[in-house]
Amino acid sequence: MKILVQKFGGTSVANLECMRKVLLKVRQGLDNGYKVVCVLSARAGETNRLLALASEWSQTPDPAESDVLVSTGEQVSIALFSMLLKDAGIRARSLLGWQIPIITDATSGSARIHEINGDKLKKLLEENDVLVVAGFQGMTEDGRITTLGRGGSDTSAVALAAALDSCECEIFTDVNGVYTTDPNICSSARKIDKISYDEMLEMASQGAKVLHIRSVEFAKKYKVPVHVRSTFSDDPGTLVTQEDSTMEALLVSGIAFDKDQARVTLHGLPDVPGIAAAIFGPLSEAGILVDMIVQNTSQDGHTDMTFTVSRKDLKKTLDLMEDVARKTGATEVAHDVNVAKISAIGVGMRNHSGVAARAFSTLNREGINILMISTSEIKITVLIEEKYLELAVRILHDTFGLDWDIN
Repeated sequence: MKILVQKFGGTSVANLECMRKVLLKVRQGLDNGYKVVCVLSARAGETNRLLALASEWSQTPDPAESDVLVSTGEQVSIALFSMLLKDAGIRARSLLGWQIPIITDATSGSARIHEINGDKLKKLLEENDVLVVAGFQGMTEDGRITTLGRGGSDTSAVALAAALDSCECEIFTDVNGVYTTDPNICSSARKIDKISYDEMLEMASQGAKVLHIRSVEFAKKYKVPVHVRSTFSDDPGTLVTQEDSTMEALLVSGIAFDKDQARVTLHGLPDVPGIAAAIFGPLSEAGILVDMIVQNTSQDGHTDMTFTVSRKDLKKTLDLMEDVARKTGATEVAHDVNVAKISAIGVGMRNHSGVAARAFSTLNREGINILMISTSEIKITVLIEEKYLELAVRILHDTFGLDWDIN
């Protein structure tokens, strides 16, 4: 049995006209001899509407009940699309996460998948040509509905592909594929035909919104080829796959950025063993992800510690850091939300030097001050003032020749 997993995002299922285009993509899979597992998101705007409803009913909506509420968006999508398929004479049925089941941990709002019953799905595919699965949702071992976080339908699709030993997972969206940077900011941005899992992981983690980061982690772990394509065109899109020698020839593959950044600094900390643990321990316990970290050189036995967090976590972070300051004797807790992160990413960095120097000199020529720096084997990231972000994206994109057609 040949199985193809296709995932369609919220804009792809927004209305009847869009769903008819989805039907054409599913038919193409069937015509090519596949059984199709079709994973759908909630219709565009529906999740936001449900979250607003929760806030209207409760000042502090219970996370577990919020999962129950927002998961209904996908239920609507799969029921409507299954009706469309059956009217077209296609053998199909809809499935919710708990009916498969997709077993997750109990972290409301951002659950992680532990197990999927692929055998049950294969048996159902013997009786049906298309299974229409609700993305974004699963259930705990004790039967509570969970959701996987924004963009979690991507993760649902790739995890299903892995469980079914599918040869490929197609992620359909409203863009033609993965671009060297955001075309809305840089008009010379170019679609990438093929990108490695590691590069896509870095781009997703640094702000690129095309794929949910956990979906790329799944794809890499289980070696699932992922095709990012548009529902509304026949463009072949971008293949996310294992690294090969041709990818290393390109120094930088893309420029990613993230405006969802806040910088927090604790001034006048005593420079003693355990001070970092005193800061980051409470943040970890509160589930707050810390990104960039810089500790200044000690002066007179005191130091400053600076780090970045998501803006949505800033208030909670500041409350925790005020408590840390009282306990440690730090003189001040300062913060800045007018910052943004920009990254140059490429597996070619492993075998080439000078990328950082070129990036830094390019920003310097434009008078853009670098506030923080972080690096990995295939990534260089800087924190800058947000007002310079679009300029920085364009000049770095040009510096590394990303508008050139290398095909």
